[in-house]
Parts: sequence; structure tokens; C-alpha cells
Amino acid sequence: MESISKVTIQEGIGIVEINAPPVNALGAPVRTALHDHIGALAADSAVAAIVIHCGGRTFFAGADIGEFGKPFAEPTLGQLIERIELTSKPVVAAMHGTALGGGFELALACHYRIIAETGKVGLPEVHLGLLPGAGGTQRLPRLLGVEAALDLLTSGRSVGAAEALKLGLVDAIANPDGLLQQAVALARQAIAQPLPRVRERDSEIETARADPQLFDRYRERYAREFRGFRAPHAILRAVEAAVREPFDSGLAIEWKLFKELETSTESLAQRSHFFAERQTASIPDIPKNISVLPINTVGVVGAGTMGGGIAMGFLNAGLPVTLVEAGPEALERGMATIRRTYEASVRKGRLTALQAEERVALLHPTLDFETLGKCDLLIEAAFEEMAIKKTIFARFDEIARPGAILATNTSFLDLDEIAAATRRPESVVGLHFFSPAHVMRLLEVVRGAQTDPRVVATAMTLAKRIGKVPVLSGVCHGFIANRIMAKRSEQADQLVLEGPSPSEVDDVLQNFGFAMGHFAMMDLVGLDVIGRGVTERTVAGDLVAMGRLGQKQGGGYYDYDADRRPSASPVASQAIADVAKARGIAANQRYSAEEILTRLLYPVVNEGAKLLEEGIALRASDIDVAAVLGYNWPVYRGGPMFWADQIGLQRIVDRLEALEAQHGPAFTPARLLKEKANRGEVFTHG
Repeated sequence: MESISKVTIQEGIGIVEINAPPVNALGAPVRTALHDHIGALAADSAVAAIVIHCGGRTFFAGADIGEFGKPFAEPTLGQLIERIELTSKPVVAAMHGTALGGGFELALACHYRIIAETGKVGLPEVHLGLLPGAGGTQRLPRLLGVEAALDLLTSGRSVGAAEALKLGLVDAIANPDGLLQQAVALARQAIAQPLPRVRERDSEIETARADPQLFDRYRERYAREFRGFRAPHAILRAVEAAVREPFDSGLAIEWKLFKELETSTESLAQRSHFFAERQTASIPDIPKNISVLPINTVGVVGAGTMGGGIAMGFLNAGLPVTLVEAGPEALERGMATIRRTYEASVRKGRLTALQAEERVALLHPTLDFETLGKCDLLIEAAFEEMAIKKTIFARFDEIARPGAILATNTSFLDLDEIAAATRRPESVVGLHFFSPAHVMRLLEVVRGAQTDPRVVATAMTLAKRIGKVPVLSGVCHGFIANRIMAKRSEQADQLVLEGPSPSEVDDVLQNFGFAMGHFAMMDLVGLDVIGRGVTERTVAGDLVAMGRLGQKQGGGYYDYDADRRPSASPVASQAIADVAKARGIAANQRYSAEEILTRLLYPVVNEGAKLLEEGIALRASDIDVAAVLGYNWPVYRGGPMFWADQIGLQRIVDRLEALEAQHGPAFTPARLLKEKANRGEVFTHG
């Protein structure tokens, strides 16, 4: 206890300091220390008020997630919070860093709250498939009102100090250097009672009682966002209990709902993803303490959709970018797109006008390729053609300073062949961004046969600096995300030739949890873009030949009205029938939704197993992260490998073997998949 806590008394103010690196998580030792210290100070006649604060970089950043799924040791967080709230002496929470989850629930139980001006608070449990289980759903509505509380609880968003004060979540904001002193001053003020004594459990929520339809309206308004997730619906039920039940009854309902969520597949999946994201940067053969290369300037070749998005990703992190194009028209188009994107962010309130100006000011557009020679990192984002990539890398080799990193954004091509165009293949790495590159969080870092470990480590570190989640991949066609999801695309294209319509296939994927089905996505991206490099006759190729490029031309696999609403297309149906006939495929077969889903997604799992066999992916959880962040695989299903574990690997093997007998080697189970199934093992947990 002594190593993580300290108590001092300053002229009648008891100060409890917790210092449990790295984030002061509210695990059992921390809870015990706090519980005992609060009890002792409450009983000490020399103490008139109590201040709780933390050493290190943050206030309590949440509960110890490692305890979830196990019996909670006493004192539980709920018991600790009750001791604080029912203490007869004023208790002040002095918050800095991020007071999240259980940490903020604890602060809500304190009678007064003060936060450093750089601090943030929030209840992000919904992102783990959970709800706040220590009174957060009961106290927050009493503090903010129901709708404001629901917005914070169901979004899980963090709130900065200024907004927290405006909302009434905190009583005061402090300079970070003077936080403790100002917290002590607030405690002295509370002793004198010029401040109202606040205990959220004693508050009423009259407005919601007067509006019984509020919860139904909220459910209807957010039906699309909540689809497939259990936690938001449980949060609504818990807040309803706060409105309709006495405080202690509401707490009991909240805890019951928490325990139901804790054991749900959805929460297990979301927690698996939470840990998986944090594990991707761990590379077994690269020491954690390896020195990384300094990256202070970035050069990007190509001002198109990808190049512009990549440039903005670095600008958003405060890194100067030199953007190179071959011609003035292409360069100006790229610059105009970047400016419009930032202007839209200002209109939506995501950036201030000054922030947008500062980012654009870091951008240096040019037609002079030689200017890239001074950059620490050079990224090629040109057309996806090997000859073009190799030409650019040969020029990189001529002009780049010694020690510069040479990166390609290729989505599919052989990194080692690109690196061979230089005399320094050890400096070449793949940085595969996903479109839109300034928004999508996934960054596949591709390690070539000769890529230097320092270059790999630098790329992984840089990814985090620009707000990306790095996933390491070896060299293969499509790397991780594109390679596995190509199997879904292949089967979707094949299925419509056999009988199911595009809308039937898309409906199955949407019901599984994808935001968009395969064919709707094809129409959105553009069939002319998707079909590049394909030589055999395809439905997409026939549609492009007719001028049906997707949404942008009013028709692709679907017809679109003026508002881009889709409807079944007789033209596309005929194109599908024509291609099926040309290939000799019987187009009258009927499949259940379960059969369609199996055809679409079991091959994705199988390809993931092959990636592990080949050493392309380090771990199954990396594949899951790539699928969730790169292709919006529903996070409440955890990614393809976690999902496979839930189904049972033997069941997947059996079904693949049956499909192999019917349709051929596209469904042959991977060796690793069969081995794990035979041994009763799983990929990601257990």
C-alpha cells in the first residue's frame, strides 16, 4: 500500500495521493488503499475535508480491464465509491490527464470536482461493449439531465476541461501546475459552506419523468448507430431505471445489466479488439528500446485521392509536407481538394479556421521532384503499376539523403521488387494507408526481405504519432486486409452468377453488421476503379463497357435516383445472366442467408489462417484489427479470427471441406486451420 499511496494533512485538509503507474488503474490494490485512507481520514477529528489526486501523468484512467470476467476483489469499485460519497466530510477530486470510466465514476461520487485545463473526462465503457457499472448511469443523469447524459454514455466520447465545466461535470478548472493547491483551496471553501453540498444520489430527475416518450424517441433516433450493439440498449435501460427507481434500486439494475454485458459475445469481441489494437506495435524480433530514426519532414509523390489524404494525415500531426506532382493541373486539383476538406472540417466545427490555416501553411506544393531530397521520409502514392513505382524509387535513390526512409503506399504490389530499384533496400518500407487516408485509422506497415529493423520500428512509432494503428505485414499480394477480404469479393461475384441477386448478397452482409454490402460498396467506389487490371470477362467489366460506373453515373449493380437511393437494376440483372451463360454457370440456384454468409466469410477466415502459416501476419489478433479498421468488419463480432473461434474451428473446417467437394479448391481448408481444429485450439483467446 505504501508504494502506491501517500497521505498528508495540510491544516485540516487530508490529501490522498495515488501513484500506480502507468495510468493509476483502479485495480484491487488501489481500491484497497483508497478505501482504507478515506475511512481513516473520515474518522480523524483533525481532518475537515479530503482531496483525492494522483501522481504521474493522469488521474484514475479507468478500472483494471484485466479483472473483467473474474470475481471482483473487495472492496469493489462500487463499495469504494459508496464510502467516498457517504463520507460526512467534503471530498474533492483533483483530476488531470484522463479521468475515464471507473476513474470518472469515482470523481462523480466526490462532492466537488476540479480539473486541470488540459484534462479530459468521460465514460467510454460502451466501446468495450459495457456500461459504467459503479453508478455512472445513475449519477450522470442526475447531474446533467437525461438526454445530455445519454449522449455521453452512448457515444463514450471524452470531454475536455472547458466543455466539462460548461456542462456542469466539474466545479472548476485549474492550471496544471497548481491543481493540487487549487483543489485544497476548493476544499477549504467547501468547509466554510459557501458552496452547495452535492451528492448526486440525492438529486431528482423530474424532467424525464414528465416526458415518458423520451427513451423511445432516443432509441428511434439512434437505431442505425446502435444496430448490432448490446451496450447502448443496456445503457438506455439503466438510465430509465435512474429515472423511475430509487437510487439504490437503480444501482442494482445497473449492476445486473453490467454483468449481463460482461459475459456477452459482443463485449468479449470489443474487449478483444481493444487489447488487439494495443498489441499490434509489439514485434517479437525488434527490441522495444531500439532507437528510431528522426522524422521531421515528409515528402509525398502524388496529389490524388491517396496522396492528398496521406499528406493531410501528416499535416494533422504538425509535420511539414512537401507534395510533388508531375503537372500543374494535377497539383492544383490536389491542393484544392485539401483546402476543401479543411474548409468542411471548419464548417462542421471539427477545426477552427486558425487550425485549418496552420495545417495548410505546413504544406509545400511543388513540381520539383528534387526538393524531396531533404525530407526524412519519402512516400510514393502514385498509380498502382509496378513500372511507375520502380521509376519513382529509382529517382528516390538518386536524390534522397542518406538515412532517409523510402516508403510506398502500394496496396498489392511486391515491395521487394520495388526495393530492388534502389541501392538501399534496407531503407524501403511499405506504408499502406486506407482511403480516405486522413480518416481511416489502419496503417499496414510492410516489412520487406531487407528492411532494416530501425526502419520498421520508426514506421510503427510514426504511425502512432499520426493517429494510426499500425499492423505489421510481410510481403505478399494484398498484404493482410486486402488479401483476406478479396476472398469475400470473389465469392460475392461468384454467388450472383449462381442465382442470388446483388441485393440478397448485400442484405446478408448488412445483417451481419457491415455498414454496406459488397455490391453497394463497388458502386460507391466506382466499377472502373475496382476493375483495373482484370483481363477475364466479368459483370463489372460489362457494366463499365455500358457506361455504368456506379453511383457517379446513376447506375452500376443498382440503379440510383437523383438522391443516390438504390433500386434493383434490370440492366445489371441481364448483365449477370449474360456472364453466367457465357461461363456455363447454372444461374437458378437458391441459397439461404446462412449459406450465403458461409460462402462469403468462411474463406476470409481460411485466408487469415494462411497468412499466419506463411508468417505474413504476426498474430491472429492483427488480422482482426486489419479487418475491423480497414474494412469495417463489425467490431462487436471481433474480426474474422475471433468470430471463427466463436463458431468453432472444426465446424468451419467441416463446412469448407463440403464446399470444396462442391465447388473446388477455392475452399480447401488451410493446414493451420485444420491443425488447430483437430487440437481443439482457438486463434485469439481461451
